[in-house]
Amino acid sequence: MRIANLGGRLAVVTDGRAIDVHTASDALFSPDPQAVYSRWAEFRAWAGTADLTGGKPFDAADLGAPAPAPRQLFAIGLNYREHVAEAGFTTPHGMPPVFTKFVTALTGPVTEVTLPPGGHTDWEVELVVVLGKEARDVAESDAWSHVAGLTVGQDISERVLQMDGPAPQFSLGKSYPGFAPTGPWLVTPDEFDDPDDLELTCAVNGEEVQRGRSGQLIFSVPALIAKLSGVLPLFPGDLIFTGTPAGVGLGRTPQRWLAPGDELVSSIEGIGELRQRFVG
Repeated sequence: MRIANLGGRLAVVTDGRAIDVHTASDALFSPDPQAVYSRWAEFRAWAGTADLTGGKPFDAADLGAPAPAPRQLFAIGLNYREHVAEAGFTTPHGMPPVFTKFVTALTGPVTEVTLPPGGHTDWEVELVVVLGKEARDVAESDAWSHVAGLTVGQDISERVLQMDGPAPQFSLGKSYPGFAPTGPWLVTPDEFDDPDDLELTCAVNGEEVQRGRSGQLIFSVPALIAKLSGVLPLFPGDLIFTGTPAGVGLGRTPQRWLAPGDELVSSIEGIGELRQRFVG
């Protein structure tokens, strides 16, 4: 199943057409896309028997973030070995590096992003997990049962601010407006042959700059849920950006940054793609 935020309203996408959930459910469910995650089991039960045919065509530019207002947004650093090497760090053990992207950075899949003046703005395609059930002290073996679905994310990063000061400013440097596009929709785990091994790609102006598989994660999706939920509760609708594979601009020689006019296309197998156009 594919769950979308179409013009600020919850929709199910089937065969490229959108069904408005509030209307189809006779107002059983709110039109607010974020609200569905707190009733995820009930929603899935309804959707399993509902008539979800006869949807309407839509423009991808009208899609918003599938989970636009999470209580918590976690982001994981250094979670692919080749990215660890290009960034010049050592492989993490125990607990992965964790930071946040502030929620105001969230947008939908097709956007225009303003580049911060004087910055070095970089790309990081990521698999994003959306929680569908509260998680506290969850075992890895049970972690997938707490996942509503997966979506594509971009951890757009302004490296000057990120590395500024006596301590890195990861959260600020990665939270300018539009720096957390997600979408185009949420795909439930049962739609994948193997949700633990999906291909990610990223291209700038048609040139591929990143390619990896989520099966190469140092800390898998279940491991991340287990480790995070061992520290604090994860709530329905929370997001986890799971990390990026190698190929970011920071790790290149010479280093490469996004510029006005660039188009960034990020895609994940079985989910879809994001498209960001950058302006000065």
